[in-house]
Amino acid sequence: MAGRRKSRAPAGGSVPDRPIGVFDSGVGGLTVLKALSARLPKEALLYLGDTARVPYGSKSPSTVIGYAVETGDFFADRGVKLMVVACNTTSAVALDLLRARYPVPVVGVIEPGARAAVRATRRGRIGVIGTEATIASGAYARALRDIEPDVEIFTRACPLFVPLAEEGWTDNEVARRTVALYLASLRRSGIDTLILGCTHYPLLRAVIEAYMGPDVEIVDSAQETAAEVRRLLRGKGALRARGRGSASFFVTDAAERFARLGERFYGASVGSAVRVVLRGEAAPASRRPRS
Repeated sequence: MAGRRKSRAPAGGSVPDRPIGVFDSGVGGLTVLKALSARLPKEALLYLGDTARVPYGSKSPSTVIGYAVETGDFFADRGVKLMVVACNTTSAVALDLLRARYPVPVVGVIEPGARAAVRATRRGRIGVIGTEATIASGAYARALRDIEPDVEIFTRACPLFVPLAEEGWTDNEVARRTVALYLASLRRSGIDTLILGCTHYPLLRAVIEAYMGPDVEIVDSAQETAAEVRRLLRGKGALRARGRGSASFFVTDAAERFARLGERFYGASVGSAVRVVLRGEAAPASRRPRS
């Protein structure tokens, strides 16, 4: 894992015309891709979902870091101009390593969400919900306190939100009861801002908002990350100025399931997803992609 990788630019391609790489442990990062597509309609986007090894939220930091390097190398080999880590768990444990390894900007979802929450809070009482790994890492708490040391932070891991989102159970009695079970303590705490610290959670936003009430501002890290990417590329003069935007999809397993779930998260078909094998991932030779 040591050493700094170089991104390989496509032959004859200027920096603005190079693609943006977006990766996640599965389908949840498609909410970030959707936000990027809306805010950067001329950009070429490459999305990689590590569906063979999802979920990341219950795995050890060292395991997640290893996966992150493999996915980062995948994009570096394709000459991306910027990488978006659309997975909160990976952003929590691997972002610094990825930034040190690659010569292109690497944007996570935690810092943009934290900045938006600090702007939104009225009383300095912020809640964060996410996977077990994201909450245990303390990454959101650190990011929030780096911006505003006096902020009060209340956290809650909500592991069942992910299968609810993937099952499409986002507006029924099961969803409402699960939201109430997880968020009761946060509602009692008097928070005025709540960060959706997992890319699956925007699918449950309506139920979460209804339970938390109108006095709690919901921060969607996907939207804030897209805004951060646009600011960064514009500042570097690296925005694509011409052409139509595009999105290409790659998965490490179960392309059919990805296609079935992906439209729910992305809002458009992802049926063109190509199955690939990452470096270091054990697989029969017959599964390895052609070079």
